Amino acid sequence: MSKWTGSWLSGPRSVLEPGAESDGTQRWRGERHGFPQDGPGSIASVGRRTAAIFVDFILAAGVAAVFTRPELPKNWSLLAWFVITIIAVAVFGFTPGHAVFGLRVARIDGAKMVGLPRAVLRTALIFPIIPAVVWDADGRGLHDKATGTVVVRMR
Repeated sequence: MSKWTGSWLSGPRSVLEPGAESDGTQRWRGERHGFPQDGPGSIASVGRRTAAIFVDFILAAGVAAVFTRPELPKNWSLLAWFVITIIAVAVFGFTPGHAVFGLRVARIDGAKMVGLPRAVLRTALIFPIIPAVVWDADGRGLHDKATGTVVVRMR
C-alpha cells in the first residue's frame, strides 16, 4: 500500500506521533500531550462537548429572540452564538454551555488564555460543522487542531 493511502485508510493510529508508546499507540486520549486519563484536566468526551454546544445554541436563540423577531432568512441567533462564543472563549476559556458541563478550552502549549485570534478562528471553523465532527485519536476536532486548543474537563 502506498504511503498516501495508508495515511488515511489506516484510521486513528496513523495520526499518533511515534513514541507515544513503544508500539506506537497511546493508552488514553491526550496521553501524548500530557493530559491525565480522567478527572480534571483530561480530554472532554464527545457527549459532554455536544451537550455543551446545544446549551450554547439554545442560549443564543433566547438572546436573539429578546432583541429581534425570529425571521427565517435572517437568523440572528447565529450572530448571537458567534459573539457569545468568541468573547467567552477568548476571555474566560469556556462558553456558558461548557460551564454547565464542567468543560473549558485550553491551549496545547499551556498558555493561560485562548486569546481573541484563536477564539475567532476556532468559532469560525465550528460553523461549517465538518471540522468539529472530524477528530483525531486525542478527541481533538480539526477546529481545535488548527488553533492549537483542546477541550478539557474542569471537574
